Amino acid sequence: MSYAHEDEAMKEELDKALIILKRSSMIELWQDRKIMAGDKWDDTIKDELAMADIILLLVSVDFNNSQYIWENELSVAMQRQQKGEARVIPVILRNCDWQSTLYGKLQALPTGATPVKQFADPDEAYTDIAKGIRGVVEYMLSK
Repeated sequence: MSYAHEDEAMKEELDKALIILKRSSMIELWQDRKIMAGDKWDDTIKDELAMADIILLLVSVDFNNSQYIWENELSVAMQRQQKGEARVIPVILRNCDWQSTLYGKLQALPTGATPVKQFADPDEAYTDIAKGIRGVVEYMLSK
């Protein structure tokens, strides 16, 4: 998961929504909070991005505002998407201008690219995201 730390609470809610996929060993989530003491964080992030089959972009104004994400994570993710090495999925957390970005042409979640914050019941949004990711994983496993 690529995300801005300002969106930590929403990332944690998404992580909980993906528990069934994790328990069934369909996915293993990695995010920078798994970096251990003594690890070189920049190298670790780059290594994980290089190995990921699916890269979730947790989109918000803070995500778009992060120079590190823009210059390091997003460029690698989009290159891997273009080469067919990984699938990049924008997950729209908060309303922002994202459609004209590098990832703006990719199909986003939740369905209809409605930001999670606009749902009356956030659980509905996170469930929709989890189902969308399940569909991608099942498709990738069937190939």
